[in-house]
Amino acid sequence: MASDELDDKSTQVYSLGPLIHNKQAVNKYEEKGLKVVEEIENIPSNERVIIRSHGVGENIYNEAETKSVKIVDTTCPFVKKIHKIVNDFSKKGYKIIIIGNKTHPEVIGINGWCGNNAIVIKSIDEIDNIEFDKDAKYCVVSQTTVDIDKYEEIISKLNEVLNDATMKNTICSATKERQLSAKNLAKEVDCMIVIGGKHSSNTQKLVNICKDLTNTFAIETKDELNKEELKNYKSIGITAGASTPDWIISEVIEFLESI
Repeated sequence: MASDELDDKSTQVYSLGPLIHNKQAVNKYEEKGLKVVEEIENIPSNERVIIRSHGVGENIYNEAETKSVKIVDTTCPFVKKIHKIVNDFSKKGYKIIIIGNKTHPEVIGINGWCGNNAIVIKSIDEIDNIEFDKDAKYCVVSQTTVDIDKYEEIISKLNEVLNDATMKNTICSATKERQLSAKNLAKEVDCMIVIGGKHSSNTQKLVNICKDLTNTFAIETKDELNKEELKNYKSIGITAGASTPDWIISEVIEFLESI
């Protein structure tokens, strides 16, 4: 969608934050004319703004309408679904809990659909320090890229401390499959290479999963690989984050085949 918008030169195209958490891909789009801004007030009226796959809070749509900025909405459908869940449940009087990283743009966006009043939980240890309302109803959702094992640990603990909770497993199905696949592959090889952006949440989850099982190299491009070091391994597994472009993965595979 971003590529199609950039082919249309009628107005300037902006993205609210980096389009995806992959530096190399973002650079390619910037070369085509994309301008990255952090705040919607930095976009002039009647221009276009791409809402990236992480999504944004309700207020951004309202601000864009007020400023006559045209929205190109590339929010991931899985994320959109979470927006609707938290919006509907908060209107019914439920308190919202989000399992995830409170500084991640996806979580910030989800929180923006329930008045920014959600409780955000990143680890099981944080639960003991939260004062829950015993009489309240809670709706629990999660960031789409949360580690499955960590999610289940937190849900189990929340079930013990909350009297009335509706649990919604909103981890993306592609994320679940990717994590499981990486885990199974890491058990079979001498080392793993995880390709993806340093700031990509789902990539870093894959790194942590693989690290627990075998020697793991986290890279953004093939240039970070050490030929001599890799010669010490007989079998090498490869996985990549959701936002890693195919051409970067292909370059890594070609490099490994060459040695």
